[in-house]
Amino acid sequence: MTATNPSAPLFRPLQLGPLQLPNRMVMAPMTRARSSQPGDAPNALMADYYAQRASAGLIVSEASQVSRQGQGYSFTPGIYSEAQVQGWRRITEAVHAAGGRMVLQLWHVGRMSHPSFHADGLPVAPSALAPAARVWVAGDDGVGRLLDCPVPRALATAEIPGVVDDFRRAAANAMRAGFDGVEIHGANGYLIDQFLRTTSNHRTDAYGGPVEHRTRFAREVAAAVASEAGAERTGMRLAPFITQRGMDCPEIIPTILHLARELDALGLAYIHLAEADWDDAPAVPDSFRHALRAAFSGRVIVAGQYTPERARQILASGLADLVAFGRPFIANPDLPARLAAGLSLAPFDPAQLFGGGARGYTDYAAATSPQAAADATAA
Repeated sequence: MTATNPSAPLFRPLQLGPLQLPNRMVMAPMTRARSSQPGDAPNALMADYYAQRASAGLIVSEASQVSRQGQGYSFTPGIYSEAQVQGWRRITEAVHAAGGRMVLQLWHVGRMSHPSFHADGLPVAPSALAPAARVWVAGDDGVGRLLDCPVPRALATAEIPGVVDDFRRAAANAMRAGFDGVEIHGANGYLIDQFLRTTSNHRTDAYGGPVEHRTRFAREVAAAVASEAGAERTGMRLAPFITQRGMDCPEIIPTILHLARELDALGLAYIHLAEADWDDAPAVPDSFRHALRAAFSGRVIVAGQYTPERARQILASGLADLVAFGRPFIANPDLPARLAAGLSLAPFDPAQLFGGGARGYTDYAAATSPQAAADATAA
């Protein structure tokens, strides 16, 4: 992976709501499972990690549960306790001091969870349908293992406003922690996505059935979050082409486009499109990209195994405004400078992705000095 001319679309500035981004490269949200225990609080090591990557046009934090009920993996950070808020504040201060911009991804996993995270042993979901999936759970020995998700408990209609309010409070906490905005995680088979799909939502109340009902939960969450963060500082991640975890819904494309129109009416700043990222995944058709542009007037971020060349192509086409890179940012903390200078990228250590300490997290070296990066960008 190398770059050519730094004046290519990847390196053009962009206005995203009130944020002036110096380039079109987004650091994608990536679970790294290094929060402090007990309490799932962000820490100084995480502050170092994010500050090292502050040259991204925008950092989207790892997903952070909006409540205890919203957790599905060990050591993932939350945004519902005061200790978590203060931990995140340390991180936003470090990122801002390094010249970066950062939004917090708000998360409720729904049925993608394990009994060990719930007092009654039951994750919640739109319907009592198991996802045929596993989640990463650390045992008493501190070692993480993939464990099966159980059949969840269907949320009662009267409970849903409380979950919406959990998102609202989390957004307020994120802004109090100093974030530049928030991203709602509505993708990858988690709670909001579970409401959207006929394969995971068999409800017969106002949150299930026709598309207007299946998008209601997402719409209510978006409105609640925007009321705290401001619509111009709010985005939502969606994944219409993800099919694993029992999410292969035949109605998902028109559902996503319907939701996009609703998010547009709310004035959200962006939609973050998580494309399928496995090797033989189906390509996203241009017809969908054009339809999304027609439905939503805000910015569009795309993510999913993009090379710099593919990124430049989609930006030049006008079908996306920003491109998110995930794993390339892990071993290449100075990714924009490396691409601007035409340098090859370092590989990451997959054994150190989840849990642990500095190894495979903050010990990846920058390849370029600040002056070299500045010279390459100006060339």
